[in-house]
Amino acid sequence: MMQKNAPDFSLEGKVTLVTGASRGIGRACALACAAAGSDIVLGVRDVAASAGLVAELEGAGRKVLPVELDIPNKAHIAQAVDAALTTFGRIDVLVNNVGVAPGNLAELVEEKDLDEILDVNIKGTFLMTQAVGRHMIKRNGGRIINISSQAGTVALRGEAIYCMSKAAINHLTRCLAAEWARYNVTVNTVSPTFIHTDGTAPFLSDADNRKATLGHIPLGRIGETDDVVGAVVFLASPAASLITGANLLVDGGWSVA
Repeated sequence: MMQKNAPDFSLEGKVTLVTGASRGIGRACALACAAAGSDIVLGVRDVAASAGLVAELEGAGRKVLPVELDIPNKAHIAQAVDAALTTFGRIDVLVNNVGVAPGNLAELVEEKDLDEILDVNIKGTFLMTQAVGRHMIKRNGGRIINISSQAGTVALRGEAIYCMSKAAINHLTRCLAAEWARYNVTVNTVSPTFIHTDGTAPFLSDADNRKATLGHIPLGRIGETDDVVGAVVFLASPAASLITGANLLVDGGWSVA
């Protein structure tokens, strides 16, 4: 028999919207939240290409709505949120996962790359959060989880603009947590280190890059998506009801080494 005071990590009966859900950490977040009991809104660039993931989630007994979402396109964001509300009537959890990271030494950064990083990572995250946050404020409740990066806390050579964008997300999280606490909306950040995904594969497949990266991680391994989604489900669950404005680093100790 479960103890009366056992922590509740269930998302049963919730609706979770995950952006950038077609692959990598976003896909893993969608699957993990569904496994915890949530129905899922999949924010993807190509709805047709998400058919396999939709079938997998539906096979697990969840209701799933794939929506076309091209961040930071404000019209796309509004349409996606409206579609989610029309289908489910509410959004309980938002996982902001979309981000880009074209790297270069600061003195060589091109304006187009600067614009892309700031538009997607900062503007896109804000507009998505604003659109869902307005709904959560009206309902007097919700959970917003921003997928940031250790890059918002530590300095990474050749990633000055990306680091700047993730530091901005970390502080935006604190600001919104302070503003929206009175509406029972929590806002937190999960900040992973290098995680094995399709996006990091080219970098980590280089032996020198991999060795240098591991040299910064006291726990001695590159992360897996499963390492990230546990933090996301926790922050979305009733067990984390008193946590807001936090930045949960999933970095193997990089930031404290």
